[in-house]
Amino acid sequence: MAFLAQFRAAPNLLTMVRLFTIPFIVIEILDGNFGVAFALFILAGISDGFDGLLARWLDQKTTLGLYLDPIADKLLLSTLFLVLTHVGIIPRYVTVLVFSRDFGILLIATLLFATHTLRDFRPSLFGKLNTLVQIVALLTILGEKAFSSHQFTTLNATLVRSIAFLAPLSAAQYAWIVIQRLHSAEDPPRRSAPKTGLAQISAVEGADPSGSTDRVAS
Repeated sequence: MAFLAQFRAAPNLLTMVRLFTIPFIVIEILDGNFGVAFALFILAGISDGFDGLLARWLDQKTTLGLYLDPIADKLLLSTLFLVLTHVGIIPRYVTVLVFSRDFGILLIATLLFATHTLRDFRPSLFGKLNTLVQIVALLTILGEKAFSSHQFTTLNATLVRSIAFLAPLSAAQYAWIVIQRLHSAEDPPRRSAPKTGLAQISAVEGADPSGSTDRVAS
């Protein structure tokens, strides 16, 4: 599919709708309209779930969508952390840790991609957990403000502290995985020692050294 045509694919249109909701969520939070901000965040979450389903149902998996979807997700979460820190809801140190982690991973991935060292960057276990906790935390924080409920105050504080712990931990795990994969790429494949005598004949003919022609299943 041509690059410009990829913009017209239904899953990518849905992803771009999610991108377009970000400034409106920011505006509503700054204006104190947390109910609208909460509804828009839910809408963004629904679009995130449906764009993947549409890509499979309509067979419209595109290169643009491969990059656009995670960019939209990360931009949405990072922007919300920034604006909620600005209005004094999320502690500054948590947002600093989140941004430091994301910037570090982005920098490493860009360098490895640009130098053709690695091109496959899979999310780590702690990275997935970190993203999940961020989504739940933002959902409960906006919900608490939208409905003027203090039911989730303790939960929110726990989730925010968990994010501060998981952000550097997931960054460390990601760095370790990259180092391991780089070492694996540098190590040449080991060749087994050449077989001699009866062992070589056995390997070629499929017979054991005792003379039996029956193959032994490993």
